Amino acid sequence: MFAVEVYAAVRHFVLIERNSQREAARVFGLSRETVSKMCRFSLPPGYTRVKPVARPKLGALLPVIDWILEADGAAPVKQQHTAKWIFERLRDEHGYGGGLTVVKDYVRIARGRLRETFVPLVHSPGHAQVDFGEAIGVIGGVRQKIHFFCMDVPQSDAPFVKAYPRETTEAFLDGHVSAFDFFGKVPLSILYDNPTIAVARICGDGRRERTRAFTELQSHYLFADRFGRPGKGNDKGKVEGLVKYARSNFMTPIPQAASFDDLNAMLAERCRQRQGEVAGRHSETIGERLVADLEAFKDLPATPLEPCEKRAARVSSTALVRYRCNDYSVPTSFGFRDVLVKGFVDEVVILCAGEEIARHRRSYATGTFVFDPLHYLMLLEMKPNALDQAAPLQGWDLPETFQHLRHLLEARMGNRGKREFIQVLRLMEAMPMGIVAAAVTEAIRLGAIGFDAVKLIALSRIERRPLRLDLSRYPHLPKMDVRTTAAADYAVLVPGKAA
Repeated sequence: MFAVEVYAAVRHFVLIERNSQREAARVFGLSRETVSKMCRFSLPPGYTRVKPVARPKLGALLPVIDWILEADGAAPVKQQHTAKWIFERLRDEHGYGGGLTVVKDYVRIARGRLRETFVPLVHSPGHAQVDFGEAIGVIGGVRQKIHFFCMDVPQSDAPFVKAYPRETTEAFLDGHVSAFDFFGKVPLSILYDNPTIAVARICGDGRRERTRAFTELQSHYLFADRFGRPGKGNDKGKVEGLVKYARSNFMTPIPQAASFDDLNAMLAERCRQRQGEVAGRHSETIGERLVADLEAFKDLPATPLEPCEKRAARVSSTALVRYRCNDYSVPTSFGFRDVLVKGFVDEVVILCAGEEIARHRRSYATGTFVFDPLHYLMLLEMKPNALDQAAPLQGWDLPETFQHLRHLLEARMGNRGKREFIQVLRLMEAMPMGIVAAAVTEAIRLGAIGFDAVKLIALSRIERRPLRLDLSRYPHLPKMDVRTTAAADYAVLVPGKAA
């Protein structure tokens, strides 16, 4: 191929100086056909094929290659055929006698035909897209996988990101509630990719059956839902881009935080900082473009939705309720009762007949028992011999003064002292541990070793009144005989008057 400068010189020689093409061929040392082509084209046109490529050996096997490539569409990327592997299959299975290059050229063209093309989209203000992503983080010193909720506002590219231990129903609900609170309003519609948390079933006509939790969310905030084609993440490309952006910018290097609350505070601040940046080819910042979205958004309802999963359950004979493969305790008086479990991201709340009877820290392990020792004290008072083997009390971090009190009670009252000790522990059902521990310490100092004394001291601290102990209520305490002093008793102090 000749340089552009040669084209320009030949064209000027012929078209401007009015020399013949024969003369130009002689002067420049070119063929007359080449000079004619240079006069027709202002720039080198490159090689132009006028006939389709002839593939005499491969032509009959082209349908086989097309079939292999179509089958690869349903296989993982790392398990799809390479051009060399297709060539070897054609050679071994179909007797192909041609070369590898012609196979590679056809495979490249055929794969281009199979790739999906897209229509450029325009996003009007007021709408959003939602998805979850995964990353690695160090939370409380433990390296673990975290799942982060992403809401993207496509018109302005405004992001919201929040991390969770698991991608669960309660995390899905809490993510929406938190995002609405972050923006201060509710989008007109939200686009999803058919998550099982929101879609119970896709019907044959494309209609979706929503889950109960998602229906409650939608009913509370009154936004419209939209769903992409199953398995087609590009239908919600904006939030897919946010997932990648958050992972590579908000979570690189690997984030380290004392708790998920600390991590989410950092993510919320990064989302606010992002609003001051310019995205794409826009001249305005994300925050400036977000104004149009917020004007189109709807106002928040008067009260937020309670972001929890609700499940019916039954209390076992050991006063335990199972939720997501873990057992949580309730007071033993509710044994065998039907209850409602509310699973939040960080708490499990158990209700019976509309009344809250237990609240525990959420466990994401499997097969664990989450006890509140106070739930079993009433039963232990009736069965004091089970005190030392009671599983709910194992690992209960009580101040050392409680164990001291137990030793004193059992030394003075025997087996009855164990029951009185349990009664002291039951004071914590109605009083803070600090108040009861201080009362126990004071009772030991005064030598008033008993449940009634500890209770009276604790109540006096709560009611801020002077302490008055009636020792007649403690017949087991050692008594002292104090006589009334007579004047003659002082004679012993006078020298020489001693009896």
